[in-house]
Amino acid sequence: MAHSWKNTIRFLVCLFLLGCQSKKEPVYKEGFVFQGETQGTTYQLIIAEEEANFTQLEIENLLAEFDTVLSSYIDSSLISRINRMEGTAVFTDSTGYFKECYEESIAVFNTSNGAFDISVFPLVEGWGFMQNVETPLNKTKIDSILKFVSSEKDKLHRANFTGQTIQFTKVDKRFKMDFNAIAQGLAVDKIAKFIESRGHKNYYVEIGGELIVKGRNRSQENWNIGIDVPKEKEQTDGVRRLESILSITNKAIATSGNYRKYYVKNGKKYAHCLDPRTGYPVDHSLLSATVISDKCSTSDAYATVFMVMGLEGTKRFLTNHPKLKLDVYLLYDLKNGKIGRFKSNGMKKYFKVNK
Repeated sequence: MAHSWKNTIRFLVCLFLLGCQSKKEPVYKEGFVFQGETQGTTYQLIIAEEEANFTQLEIENLLAEFDTVLSSYIDSSLISRINRMEGTAVFTDSTGYFKECYEESIAVFNTSNGAFDISVFPLVEGWGFMQNVETPLNKTKIDSILKFVSSEKDKLHRANFTGQTIQFTKVDKRFKMDFNAIAQGLAVDKIAKFIESRGHKNYYVEIGGELIVKGRNRSQENWNIGIDVPKEKEQTDGVRRLESILSITNKAIATSGNYRKYYVKNGKKYAHCLDPRTGYPVDHSLLSATVISDKCSTSDAYATVFMVMGLEGTKRFLTNHPKLKLDVYLLYDLKNGKIGRFKSNGMKKYFKVNK
């Protein structure tokens, strides 16, 4: 695809790898490394074992199949066809990807009281973020769009699943979905499941910054994951600056942030992260939200939720939802040129160098 799936920048990771790696061929001796391009971004897989029981072609075929269902940038994909339909229509999805992504999205919508909403597509399009154009909306236009933005049950749409069959109904034809804030994480989950089906227990799977790590790395240690310093511009010397280093295994991690993805129009800054409840880009001190959980789709979705909620809203949410077992790290602007940091209790154990 020509565009990334993300509405908000996903900046979180750099993995500390030893030696040079070919883009298309696995690296032997030091572990198997597969790298390539997908979904408008890059992917990287590492098997920290003596052999890899799959080929790169198999991985790329899985990713391509995923695109045919959930990519809003492919006109023939299932989600694109649903977005174009009117009334009621029936579709077939032999992969089950749509159902899984849809049902988890609705669950997060309900739990977050609408801070996460896959029906945000018309707002993303209206603000110009789908086509990378700068088109701020006025209140009248936002209010008109919000009339067909809601994932509330039976309000604007209905989805019924029977086996591989999807019966989808729209109350308003302008209702459209965008899975960008969760689908990439789900793709990581699916690749990880495939790798495990081939017998692997020590691996790293990353797509565009969303990742899962299992077992041990090539040094027989936890995997080391770096979180970038949240700066609006890249370093002029081309060197990535790390804010923190995490030591982690058997978990999924995702980060959402606004500090690089925005536009300025008539002197006002518009972040790409939209609050679907108000229709406006978020405007608060939170720079990034890193979430660790058991599933990458979960980490992906809640990283977006917390960027919408902001610092204090996220703290309240974590207090009220301990059963979700989310480990969270927030970076926020102190307005004096310095960065503030918040770690949930479960997050603290991952830091190799505490800030």
